[in-house]
Amino acid sequence: MAEADPLRKVALTQQYAAQFRAGQLKVRADAPPPEPIRMPGRPSQLQLVHPRDVPRRGLGNAEGRAAFIHAIAHIELNAIDLAWDAVYRFRGLPGSFHADWVGVADDESRHFLLLHGRLQAHGHDYGDFAAHNGLWEMCEKTAHDGLSRMALVPRVLEARGLDVTPGMITKLRSANDHATADVLEIILREEVAHVAAGTRWYRWYCERAGVEPRARFIALLKEYANGFLYGPFNLEARLLAGFEQDELADLIEQAGRTGPASQSAG
Repeated sequence: MAEADPLRKVALTQQYAAQFRAGQLKVRADAPPPEPIRMPGRPSQLQLVHPRDVPRRGLGNAEGRAAFIHAIAHIELNAIDLAWDAVYRFRGLPGSFHADWVGVADDESRHFLLLHGRLQAHGHDYGDFAAHNGLWEMCEKTAHDGLSRMALVPRVLEARGLDVTPGMITKLRSANDHATADVLEIILREEVAHVAAGTRWYRWYCERAGVEPRARFIALLKEYANGFLYGPFNLEARLLAGFEQDELADLIEQAGRTGPASQSAG
């Protein structure tokens, strides 16, 4: 997570994910407690700004598409660190928890590489545009509690990608950028499984704590996520990702109460 070079971060992720799958990495029984959460490594040229200060550009020209691709690449880079932080920070969990989030980190590293290639095809590199830090800020807010992390990062912020990506794909194809649209098709398909992992482990935490998942999720949304939650929702993708019908009804109701949000994960 401390690695500042994005491509080096990707290479390390893929190296250690392969070692984990091969059974060469084990959780140490005498591992020290996790260190306090801090900002992960980022290239020095990357400018992080408030979400309202991220320039909004249309997809009708190459520069606008490059800015858009950069925003999605930034999300995927954050997602690598989010997955590794879950592996590192939350202790006393089944081995399948580590397997899920190591696998997610590996997937996100591939997503970043695909988007990085599209960014370079548009004449740019990661760090050429400003980005916001909403995903990592939520990671910091939930560092104290795995239940809250599973509820709010995969099931709110990352699930937002399930809602908005189909429209992005349509716009890119209208702009004849089929190569980038194809990349987003891959990401959308694989992100369903990532959100599903969040759902699975959120419910595991709730069962262990003896709390009712639906009520706790709504309480967490009200406490943490009003600024990130708004519709419309991709109901089909969310159902595939483990949301239940009553949860989707709650989301629609909650989004209606908060109105259009000032920011989103992307």
